[in-house]
Formats: sequence, structure tokens, C-alpha cells
Amino acid sequence: MEKIILFDLDGTLIDSTDAILSTFHHTFKEMKYDFKGEDEDIKSLIGHPLDIMFQDLGVPQDIVWDYVDTYKKRYREISKQQTELLKFAKEAIELANTFARLSVVTTKTGLYSIELLEHLKLMEYFEFVTGREHVENPKPHPEPIHKTLDLMKIEGTCDIWMVGDTELDLIAANSAGVNSVGVLCGYGKENTLKEYTSYIAPNPLEAVKIIKNLSQI
Repeated sequence: MEKIILFDLDGTLIDSTDAILSTFHHTFKEMKYDFKGEDEDIKSLIGHPLDIMFQDLGVPQDIVWDYVDTYKKRYREISKQQTELLKFAKEAIELANTFARLSVVTTKTGLYSIELLEHLKLMEYFEFVTGREHVENPKPHPEPIHKTLDLMKIEGTCDIWMVGDTELDLIAANSAGVNSVGVLCGYGKENTLKEYTSYIAPNPLEAVKIIKNLSQI
């Protein structure tokens, strides 16, 4: 049976926390917004679309896209320098590539995600990167997963898995009718992840090993 593994990015394969935090603070300064919160407030929202993050941080809905545009311009400039692979991420992708077809499903902008993956020398392993601009409804909606599987031209019965670090990834997987593994190397909490999946791993490599072992049963 053909195996498909879809990976989230932030907190699953890459650590771009510094880039995200610095870009949020840059955006608040540029837009003259007096942000009263803490970095932890921003980090707790990573994984959500940018417009939702800004709104949850107090930005009025009618001007939120101005903030998103300012954020994206700055993020593209600094993201490569302030992003690194999480521990075991490369090994996870290399192992997964030996027995499965791979793609990325992220809430980040797909264009910037591809540039990051190329910079990290990982893009060659992935067939597609589905980002925020490619769907109307981002995770936790199942649309990004369905969109990716359509692009991959999945035929017949397949063993499909989503690997992610937040409940958004796992809820999307459940709604799309695919399997999932939650990883603890990112922004989600173990107790929360356990509400949505039977499989929890400390990092993406152990997640891939779980998928490989289950596929052999």
C-alpha cells in the first residue's frame, strides 16, 4: 500500500520562533501599535493564520491585513537567517523518503516556505508545499490536506499520515480522514495533543518511526 506523509513546518521540522517574534515586534513598531502582551502570547498562537494571530493579539479586524502585509515583507527578509532545522528533522525526512511520498501542509505562506526549504536543502524531498495562499480555509479545516492529496494525485487506497505539533494539525487530519502523529518538539502541549491522536512522539524522527512500524504490521 502506498504511504503518504504530510509534514507541518513550524515546530515540527523547523524552529523559526526568533524570526516570528522579531517580525511581530517589527510590525507592531511599523504600524505604531502599542502591544501590551508578552512573547509567550505570540508563541501560543503560532500555527494559526497571521490574520487570526494579529486579531487575537488585539489588532482590529478592519486593518489586520495591513499588519499581515507588513509582517510578510519583513519576514521574507530575515527568515532564512533566523530559522533552523529542529533536531532530528533532517533524519526524519530522509527516513520517511525511503518508504513514503512526502509533502508539506503549513499555515505559513507557501512561497516563503519553499524558499526556506530550499535554503535548508530539503525541498528536493517534498512533492508539494501547500501554504496559506493556496486555500480558502487553513488548518484546522481539512482543505489544506485535501488540496495536497489532490495535487499528489493519490489513487486507490493509501496509508496517509499528518505529522504536526499543534492540535490544528491533528484536527485537520481527523477531519480529512487521515492518520496523525503529534510531536512534542514544537508549540503544542502533550495533554492537548492526546485529545486528538493516539500517537505522540518527542520529535519528527520518532514520529516517522512510528508510522513505519505501524505500516509493517
